[in-house]
Amino acid sequence: MSRSASRGVLTGSAPSRRAVLAGAAALALWPATAVAAEPAAPARTAQGAPVRITEGQVAEAARGQAILYPSVTSCLTVTVRLSGGAKVGAHASLFRVPGELRSDEILGAVRRRVAGRRVLAVEVRGAVGAWDPSYFTKAIEGYGDGETVPFPTRPDPDGLARAVAGGLGLPASARVSVEDVPDGDQTVG
Repeated sequence: MSRSASRGVLTGSAPSRRAVLAGAAALALWPATAVAAEPAAPARTAQGAPVRITEGQVAEAARGQAILYPSVTSCLTVTVRLSGGAKVGAHASLFRVPGELRSDEILGAVRRRVAGRRVLAVEVRGAVGAWDPSYFTKAIEGYGDGETVPFPTRPDPDGLARAVAGGLGLPASARVSVEDVPDGDQTVG
């Protein structure tokens, strides 16, 4: 078929069955724009789905890949940004989740995962007011009967920044930001 240049009208014979099937196949393979029917999921990146880190876990996200920390309520998340673009993340829980790391084990696991790579920044987010900096060196579960568990009387972001830097073996000059954020999922891109 051809289009008449003067009037924009189709002229010629009807398309063959083969041409119709080829056109339908081409349309089926053509990229389409999807419309979300549900709330948006965490942003996906060129590297695929976000790395999901639940309470008491440590994991690494490749360059360009996001980290999803689900259900951050009384927890703190620690995200270490590395020079190559990768991120190492930890989801520190006030109380140990069976089979996972305690709060006094988690920074050591992050330090081993970073393994001498250059750290650009460290971000601590979550329930800042619920955490005493000492929980990174002695977990709540580490206290025996009759021992007094430190209880924070006010948020101590500077103390948490020092405790995280120290636990990661970073110099005092290391850039560690601490942010109190509301309960919920955290996605770090």
